[in-house]
Amino acid sequence: MTDGMKIAFLGTGLMGAPMARRLAQAGYDISVWNRSLEKAGPLAPHGAIVCASPAEAARGADLVITMLTDGPAVGEVVFDRGVAEACAGDATILDMSSIRPAEARDHSNRLAQRGRRHIDAPVSGGTRGAEAGTLAIMAGGDEAVFNELKPVLQVLGRPVRVGPSGAGQLAKLANQAIVGIAIGAVAEATLLVSEGGGDLPAFREALKGGFADSTILQQHGERMEKRDFAPGGRSSVQLKDLDNVLREAEALGLELPLVKALRDRYKRLSGPLGKGDLDHSALFLELLDLNERSA
Repeated sequence: MTDGMKIAFLGTGLMGAPMARRLAQAGYDISVWNRSLEKAGPLAPHGAIVCASPAEAARGADLVITMLTDGPAVGEVVFDRGVAEACAGDATILDMSSIRPAEARDHSNRLAQRGRRHIDAPVSGGTRGAEAGTLAIMAGGDEAVFNELKPVLQVLGRPVRVGPSGAGQLAKLANQAIVGIAIGAVAEATLLVSEGGGDLPAFREALKGGFADSTILQQHGERMEKRDFAPGGRSSVQLKDLDNVLREAEALGLELPLVKALRDRYKRLSGPLGKGDLDHSALFLELLDLNERSA
């Protein structure tokens, strides 16, 4: 543990709450804030100080961790609600939200003008990974700052620096492209096997260790079979991430046809079908509807 480090954790929703809890249980001096205070309250018994505003949580903090919805939300909390000024003079803002690479670079530049350091470090692994401390953490920014924060990040998962500022967010977008496409493939395979009379648990068991095996096949395939779509990663967030992938691809002059196709399906799931608050594996419901099958 980094001795004497004061941490502010801003955003204690589905992912943020178990992450903040792990840091509190590891012995860090941690203050927490969430827009809906009732989501931060359960962290108090674990030693976290629950604050009424983000600036209050960040006051004097050496490290501010943000786990918020998107880039505008991060910008509003950090710059418009006093966080950048309230934290310690040499503080680091560690943004673990999933935002656009250009937004991360802009935040880094604006913080540097205030004498603050910045690392973008989005995560993958869902609520299970957050609870278990096994998140994949993709970091962008100064290597020395990243190395300094490694002990904190290792409480949450496996941190890897993938490049300069914004590179962590770019890696997360690539991750979300893979996740979205894989969920689509697992959904189609699950429907095919099910409609053909196959045994779905046996199907997943048979594929273990083969090239088609994956966490998405085993975990989300089971969700699809059981119609268990309680949110770990919301479909609306997956849609936001895929939109950001396509924006980044456009800026680079790239065509990503698989991502575009999956984005359109998540858009239909979250919009006309009204399932945006369900887990992203609920893409299976969109497939059922497309094939005029009942859920």
